[in-house]
Amino acid sequence: MDIHHLLRMANQIGTFFEAMPARDQALQEVAQHLRKFWEPRMRRELLAHLDAGGAGLLPIVAEALCAHRALVEPPATAGSH
Repeated sequence: MDIHHLLRMANQIGTFFEAMPARDQALQEVAQHLRKFWEPRMRRELLAHLDAGGAGLLPIVAEALCAHRALVEPPATAGSH
């Protein structure tokens, strides 16, 4: 999947939840949305991009991924070590 497309979608999610008055809750909502609606491959690619510096991610998205990585990170697949 094109990382620019993933960044655009992730940033749209971040923009939506950034309006919430409670920052901690907004960060959790971003992470929960990604977990619920993004397939594992998409989440893995987004996290890999974050680990490579996260260029293009809105601060709220990067912060949500860092704060709630365990929630967003897909479980290890069988055969991956």
